[in-house]
Amino acid sequence: MGPTARKVSLTGIKPTGEPHLGNYIGAIVPALELANTYESVYFIADYHALTTIRDRDLLRHYTRSVAATWLAAGLDPDRTTFYRQSDITETFELTWVLSCVSAKGLMNRAHAYKAARDRNREAGKEDLDAGVNMGLFNYPVLMAVDILIMDADVVPVGRDQLQHVEYAADIAGAFNSVYGDRFKFKVPAPVVPPEDSAHTLPGTDGRKMSKSYDNTIPLFAPEASLRKVIRRIPTDSVPVEAPKDPDSAAVFTLLERFGGDDVVADTRARLLAGGMGWGEVKAQLTDALIARFGPMRERYEALMAPGSELDDLLVHGADKARKQTRPVLERVRDAIGIA
Repeated sequence: MGPTARKVSLTGIKPTGEPHLGNYIGAIVPALELANTYESVYFIADYHALTTIRDRDLLRHYTRSVAATWLAAGLDPDRTTFYRQSDITETFELTWVLSCVSAKGLMNRAHAYKAARDRNREAGKEDLDAGVNMGLFNYPVLMAVDILIMDADVVPVGRDQLQHVEYAADIAGAFNSVYGDRFKFKVPAPVVPPEDSAHTLPGTDGRKMSKSYDNTIPLFAPEASLRKVIRRIPTDSVPVEAPKDPDSAAVFTLLERFGGDDVVADTRARLLAGGMGWGEVKAQLTDALIARFGPMRERYEALMAPGSELDDLLVHGADKARKQTRPVLERVRDAIGIA
């Protein structure tokens, strides 16, 4: 009897902005760690981005940027499956099939759709669906297909994204109840990180770092730009010579995460004793980020350069992915009577 196959973990990355420190700590590091215990799959959800991005050059840039970021952060394309969603045509045929067994009522309850209607209601608009495109409305079905077509056992998500995996399970169940005598989808489960500071970072305004708050620190900003961003982090107006509470400042929280142990301990002691200003702490944080992410940034810039190996790596990943997706679609077609 051969060895038991490892379970599959699937991570989708939506290319809708420049990668930042919050992405790295909250999503990239935890997802890459799963590769140690799961057969890992990572894909760039470029078609999902079409619900909001209508600039072709920007979409192409963000797609390449996300791919380069994950590779620079340590994703090993030989150990994992890493591909662009748009390269897997089977995904989009299966989306139609599963749309035909997905209840509209289920889509009505999707968080993103409900949030769009709530915004219209608050704005006093008579048409609560104003500005809602069918891509946004059908988004959960496409996301379910991304998961189900790769036979994923687990999907790492934040607590605010649990519904995506729940919907994938519901849609799998709906298909299985109709066609399960011929083919059954595996029902996935979420993997949710603990609710602790190890998986979140404060942004430049003290709130959780998020693109929606416009308070992010770019992962690969040039040094001059990075120093400018860090200088903008607000701090209290306590005089340099006076004692300060290090734990009250986002800049120190960030230094704790990325600075060396000796530097952090010394800075904490000096702040508590008085005689150290927040400007010096900001300079320390900038230096720590440059030291931590400098090599990663070099790898990122090399991958982003025209003619790099990036596109070949994604094509190779798509070939690996289709070895899974083609048989799944063939079995689905047979089950529904279209083979």
